[in-house]
Amino acid sequence: MKKKLLASLLTVSMVAAMLTGCGNAAVAEETPAETTETTEEAEAPAEDTAAAETTDASDAVANLIAATTDTVSLKVWASEEDQALTTELLEKFKETYPDVTFDIQLGSESESTAKDTILADVEASADVFAFADDQINEMVAAGALQEVSATYTYDVANANAAGSVEAATVDGKLYAYPMTADNGYFMFYDSSVFTEEDTQSLEKMIEVAQAAGKKIAMDVSNGWYIYAFFEGAGLELSLNDDGVTNTCTWNGAGGTDVAQSILDLFSSGVLVDMDDENQATAIAEGTVVACVNGTWRAETAQEAWGENYAATKLPTFNVAGEPKQMSSYSGYKLIGVSPYSKNVGWSMLLAEFLTNEDSQTARFEARGLGPANIAVAESDAVKSNPAISALAAQAAFATPQRVGGNFWSPAETLGQILASGNPDGTDLQTLLDTTVDGITAPVQ
Repeated sequence: MKKKLLASLLTVSMVAAMLTGCGNAAVAEETPAETTETTEEAEAPAEDTAAAETTDASDAVANLIAATTDTVSLKVWASEEDQALTTELLEKFKETYPDVTFDIQLGSESESTAKDTILADVEASADVFAFADDQINEMVAAGALQEVSATYTYDVANANAAGSVEAATVDGKLYAYPMTADNGYFMFYDSSVFTEEDTQSLEKMIEVAQAAGKKIAMDVSNGWYIYAFFEGAGLELSLNDDGVTNTCTWNGAGGTDVAQSILDLFSSGVLVDMDDENQATAIAEGTVVACVNGTWRAETAQEAWGENYAATKLPTFNVAGEPKQMSSYSGYKLIGVSPYSKNVGWSMLLAEFLTNEDSQTARFEARGLGPANIAVAESDAVKSNPAISALAAQAAFATPQRVGGNFWSPAETLGQILASGNPDGTDLQTLLDTTVDGITAPVQ
């Protein structure tokens, strides 16, 4: 009897998802999980519960199919780099449901710019889209994301790494589907130049590279990367509860020591301030033999260094004579569903398909992107990948990127000044005070 009640309520949920149109705040008030709690399903034996959940999910999908009589039109956005793979996955999705006629249009939109495009006209958004996790607070506040109040083919919260689920959650509610867990940075290096022991200390790496007549690159005039030094030394940068302004203690006790350390590191001329594209060129040309970068640059490094291609966590750096482990930002790419979709149920089903275990495996195999899915991450293929392994090692020292927009420009200016040797001789405390004033300024 309990199983029938569960299936009935889930059917209502799916039909509501399919029929609800613009401005739908939730697919259904009664999700499978909520229904389980209110029908005493938790008292059933574990194996019976698992069987019931499998049956209920199958029933929900079957009922969605049965209730679909017209062509299901969906608009999907994926990054330019993900177009080929997404096209393949969309075809597989159609093949999975041969009794349904689909009209799925694939457009190009970078995960990094998805929020800005969507918030310009929330109702005109794609039905299903990829975006970077640091955009989620603003998108939820704007009503641009459908809450994941029901799952139909796999358990999103339990199948993916806890950090990725946390990144997809706002105020205790899940609003997106984890797609990758590799939007962070670490150290690539040429092992013919550096030993593994060398890479434990940035000062040692500079010494070794200098002896070899080579360079180490880091985009320190980018706030995303300069954060590694200040956070590593225990200084705070965080997003306030209003979701737009920042708290920053970089000008507090010890801040000038960190700034001086950055000056000292770059004064060698071996550690150079270099953006991603220029790093790629310098690696290929052989002038850069180590760099702070992410998984997207793995292929470049591997092609240049061949058998000597290696990667590891970020090194330590000295602050007032004490070694400090460099921190980093961790980040995830997520898939969201528009609450304004005319086919919310199918949009959610597609979002699940694009992020399920098979799709995350395909994404790793095709593009080398780190999976959020726990089972995929535990595979031998993923564990043997140098870049993904380095990212995993750095994860212990990484924090999610949650920062207001006023952070980026002041941090960029600070990085430029320190990397260029503080050419105006500005007092470091004054420099940091000015930086923090900009970072914490009210949003106009």
